[in-house]
Amino acid sequence: MSPLLVVIYVVFAVAALITLWRVVMGPSILDRAVASDVLLTEIMCVLGADMAINQHTRSLPAMLIIAAVGVFGSIAIARFVARRDRADG
Repeated sequence: MSPLLVVIYVVFAVAALITLWRVVMGPSILDRAVASDVLLTEIMCVLGADMAINQHTRSLPAMLIIAAVGVFGSIAIARFVARRDRADG
């Protein structure tokens, strides 16, 4: 394993831990939603890096599903917050 791969893995791991901290400790639901989107994006980046390093495309369906979950989750949370704000106002 090359030193560059070790650095890449460490950076991804640190970013995932920081993002998980924001998901758990986020002060609002919107902070948690953004952090979960960042975590999904990071997972997609890890899968993409794995595909580039190992020269395969087996992870592509998983990446598409993760992207769809991220988009639909963001839409659902935005609608929930919009309804809650409308009810408060």
